[in-house]
Amino acid sequence: MDDSTVKKLKDQLFVARAYYPSLAKLNGQQKLSHDMKQNIQEHEHMLSEAIVDADLPTFVEKKIQKMEQTIARTKACTVDCKNVDKKLRQILDLTEDEANFHLKQSAFLYQLGVQTMPKSLHCLSMRLTVEFFKSLSTDSKNSHPNKLDSPNLMHFVIFSKNILAAAVTINSTVVNSQVSQNMIFHVVTDAQNYYGMKLWFVRNSYKEATIVVINFEELNLEHLHNDGLTKLSLPVEFRAYIHKMDQPTTQMSTEYITVFGHSHYLLPEIFKNLKRVVVLDDDVVVQRDLSSLWNLHLQGKVNGAIEFCRLRFGQLKMLLGRNSYDADSCAWMSGLNIIDLEKWREHNVTGTYLRLLESFGTKNETSLRAAAFPAGLLALKNLIYPLGERWSLLGLGHNYSVNVEDMKTATSLHYNGQMKPWLDLGIPEYKKYWKIYLTQDEKFMDECNVNP
Repeated sequence: MDDSTVKKLKDQLFVARAYYPSLAKLNGQQKLSHDMKQNIQEHEHMLSEAIVDADLPTFVEKKIQKMEQTIARTKACTVDCKNVDKKLRQILDLTEDEANFHLKQSAFLYQLGVQTMPKSLHCLSMRLTVEFFKSLSTDSKNSHPNKLDSPNLMHFVIFSKNILAAAVTINSTVVNSQVSQNMIFHVVTDAQNYYGMKLWFVRNSYKEATIVVINFEELNLEHLHNDGLTKLSLPVEFRAYIHKMDQPTTQMSTEYITVFGHSHYLLPEIFKNLKRVVVLDDDVVVQRDLSSLWNLHLQGKVNGAIEFCRLRFGQLKMLLGRNSYDADSCAWMSGLNIIDLEKWREHNVTGTYLRLLESFGTKNETSLRAAAFPAGLLALKNLIYPLGERWSLLGLGHNYSVNVEDMKTATSLHYNGQMKPWLDLGIPEYKKYWKIYLTQDEKFMDECNVNP
């Protein structure tokens, strides 16, 4: 966005403020001093309402010319240069302090913006929850008793607290599937969003797919109570700064690595009768039929995942500690994963993961969350089946230079990163691929002004 005129106004203002104290002390220059003070006030008023040139009033050029003439007349007067220099230095110091303050404030507000649920989405969840208890909606779980545990159907699992995001992921998967009647979506959420989520999927159908909402906090699982993992844990994103050693000068790139949260490691207990599930993150948009995943031979591995080979185990020595591992092994990504639950149970991945969490000395919620990355990598070491890159295109939540043709041909799009498509901070040119699967004509969305 163009701000050249704004910068010119600020430059003039700095000069005018530097000269004004000396000018005000000169005898016989009351008229010039008054004009300078008036110009300063007019510039300050315009800049208080403008960040870029488009915010400025149409008469801004006249004000700039007027200020130039006043500064030129002031410079023609005999003033003490030492005083002007001193004032300029004071302004410079104040400006630097102000810039540092705003830089920190901007960073804080950005983090707040990407980590806080938008007011409209919070409103949607609350309105649906209230409506659920007013309408006493039927329980969708009891409507399909024969389907829920059938290993012959395609079972998808989504851990989410975001109704709209989960709905888009489900809708995109169903719309692009050749057959939908054999698709079961298990949406695992927390108690706060459970009833709103249930009502949403009662009100909105997705072809012939079955949607089941599970309250994580009502599950009666052995590990859940024994290991203190009672709260729903969503996929966790970690920011990695990676050195590009192949460049002429050492450069760094920022990557967002998404891994399973603690709750994912309870999958075999939650779905005791299932043999295979596809796990989708709620920031994924599916663009192709996923049915071939069910026939994919994982060659004895547990987790079919997208490998992220720009980050290898050998680069994570400080995180992985003294545990044994292959330094050339690639990190892997949550987002689109095919899980062989039988192999998971055979290798006791859950038990291994919980032992690793304990070994990392998790004393509080922050350290427990941080341990999800190294513990997840080590618990599934040598058990990852690499899916081809065509299955999922990464980076739509942080990378402004994703290839458009790659986006069109990818089986799924993963908006990993902080700029999620349902946020105002989402990357505009990528949002359209998400918004086309957004539910239309939903009265609660209109009432809560939901318009990502």
